[in-house]
Amino acid sequence: MMSRLARLIKLLDDKELDGVLVSKPVNVRYFSGFTGDSTVLIVDRQHKLLITDGRYDDQARVESPQFEIVKHEDGLIKMVADRLKAINLSTVGFEGNVMTFDQHAKLRELLPDCKFVSIDLNPLRQIKDGGEIELIKRACSIADRAFGEVLNHIRAGVREIDIAAELEHQMRRLGSERPAFETIVASGLNGSYPHARASEKLIVDGEFVTMDFGAVFKGYHSDITRTVMVGRANDEQRRLYDAVLDAQLHGLREIRVGASGKSVDKKVRDVLSMHGLEKYFTHGLGHGVGLEIHEEPRLSRLSKCEALAAGMVVTDEPGIYIVDVGGLRIEDTVLVTEDEAQPLTHSLKHLIELSPKF
Repeated sequence: MMSRLARLIKLLDDKELDGVLVSKPVNVRYFSGFTGDSTVLIVDRQHKLLITDGRYDDQARVESPQFEIVKHEDGLIKMVADRLKAINLSTVGFEGNVMTFDQHAKLRELLPDCKFVSIDLNPLRQIKDGGEIELIKRACSIADRAFGEVLNHIRAGVREIDIAAELEHQMRRLGSERPAFETIVASGLNGSYPHARASEKLIVDGEFVTMDFGAVFKGYHSDITRTVMVGRANDEQRRLYDAVLDAQLHGLREIRVGASGKSVDKKVRDVLSMHGLEKYFTHGLGHGVGLEIHEEPRLSRLSKCEALAAGMVVTDEPGIYIVDVGGLRIEDTVLVTEDEAQPLTHSLKHLIELSPKF
C-alpha cells in the first residue's frame, strides 16, 4: 500500500498539485484498502484522510489503518470541502471522469478560491504487484474449474440461460464473490453478436456454443472465453475455429514487453486476414484486467499504450461474427512478463465436440 501511495505522491509532483481527491471506489480500494463505497480520500504530502459515513466508520479503521478516518454527518462533499480548507490546499486534483457535475459544482461553490484539476488515476493501476497477480490467478483458476464442470451440462435441448446459471453457480461454489460481468452464452446464430445475452434459446445439435465469463476473488477479476461444438463440426466450422485459434495463439506470441497495444492488435488482424476473416473481427483484441473487468491498457486500433510492461495483465480475445451464420471467440487472461506472455487461464483450447443429446 505504501508503494501505491508513493506513486500517488509522485503524481502530485508531476502535475504540480497540492493534493488529490480519490473518489472512484476501486481507486479508493487500491490506495487505501477500504472496500466500502460513498467515500473520498484526500491525499497530500503530509495527510492521508479517508472521509466516510457512520456505516463504514469501524470498517475503515480496520481496513485502512494508515489513514485518518473522518466521519461526515452533514454530507460527504461538505466534509471534503471543510478538510481541504483546513489543510489549506489550493490546487487539487480530482477524478473528473468519476465525480458528478453536481458534486464538482458544490465543491467550487464551497471553495471558490481553490483550483480543481481533472486527472485520471486509472493508469496508476496498470502494472500489478505480486499480490495482485496472485489474486488474479486465483480468479482465473476458479473460472477454469467452472468451465470444466459446465461441459457436463452442455448438450442439445438445454437453454443458454441454464448454461449461464450453471457457470455462475460453479464459480460461486468454487469461491467467486460474484460473476465478473454478465455471463455470455451464445449458441448458433446468436454467436454473431459479440456481447450476446444468454437467452431461452435451446442449444441445437451442430452449433457452436460460445461462453464468455469470469470470476472475482478478493476484488480481482478474471476473463475467459471458450467456444465448444455440440455434435460433430463440419469442415467449414472447423476451418473457422482453427482460424480464430491460430489468431489467438499468435496474440500470445505478440504480447510482450515493449510491444504497443496497436501493433499487437494489428498483427492478430493480419492473421485473420490471411484466413479471409479479418472483416468479421469487429472489436479490439484485448483490455486490461484487475480491480475492474475492463482497464487500461487496451489492445486495439485506438490503444494509447505505447509499450506493454512487465506486470500488466491483459486479455487476448480474437473472434469472428458472421451475420446469418454465427460466430466464435477464444480468450485468455494473460500476464505480461519480461520473457513472454503467460496465460493465466488454462482451459483447453482445441475444438471440443460434445455429445449432442441427453
